Amino acid sequence: MRYINQMKLEFLSIPANVAFARVTVAAFASQLDFTLSDLEEIKVAVSEAVGNSIIHGYENAPDKIVKVYAALTGDTLEVKVEDSGKGIEDVNLALQPAYSTDPERLGLGFVFMQSFMDSLQVESTPGRGTLIKMSKRVGARPARAGAEC
Repeated sequence: MRYINQMKLEFLSIPANVAFARVTVAAFASQLDFTLSDLEEIKVAVSEAVGNSIIHGYENAPDKIVKVYAALTGDTLEVKVEDSGKGIEDVNLALQPAYSTDPERLGLGFVFMQSFMDSLQVESTPGRGTLIKMSKRVGARPARAGAEC
């Protein structure tokens, strides 16, 4: 696939960087003809992915690195969020609505990612980290249920 533009961010795993990542990816995505609503959905999906890396992957350790990669094709934004944290034991279980390893959390992060993006893939190895891949095409209606996993 031929990219028309791409970017990579690496930042510390501190909560303030969730907002930094979401705004940066949305600004990057705005090079395509996404609607304001689309850009808000992209922000939510990126926030959830980065937040998961910080909260669950790194268990709020502030000295770890979260990586965000975004690329644009003619009509599609591709986003990858990666950490080298504790990983996910059972990805299929983690993708279920309301599942969380933290009773203080609602367990809707992956649900939001699936709802707001056209595709979602989660690759994770316990003890080695997690890679979340998402994409959104200009003008596409997100698959609200049964997104690719």
